[in-house]
Amino acid sequence: MSKRKNIKPSESELAILQVLWQRGPSTVKEVNEVLSEVKPTGYTTTLKFMQIMFDKGLLSRTSEGAKGRSHIYKAEVQESQVHHALLDQFINRVFNGSTSQLILRALGRKHPTHQEIEEIKKFLDDLEKNNPS
Repeated sequence: MSKRKNIKPSESELAILQVLWQRGPSTVKEVNEVLSEVKPTGYTTTLKFMQIMFDKGLLSRTSEGAKGRSHIYKAEVQESQVHHALLDQFINRVFNGSTSQLILRALGRKHPTHQEIEEIKKFLDDLEKNNPS
């Protein structure tokens, strides 16, 4: 799963990944309990999604407990990898690959605070220093 373009988790898969990134390696039961706090989710539904994610290579699992009947699942993709891949897909799909259009649209939706403007300026300065034309 090293190629960012191949990472395309569904909304449900992303929710599971977020639980695993926050909690670390967990059982299906533990993940399901966290998911159910936000939206009632059946254990078998969570189990099925996690099995599919294992098959896709998004998760790994190890056996534990009596006769290895319990599995501990771990995210095999980093949060930053998924964020980059999803953002790239969004920019390409919605803004025809134009990062500037995304940023201009985002800044036009809500007036940034003075602190946010300063952070943006610093980021742009750093970007310009590291990428001279």
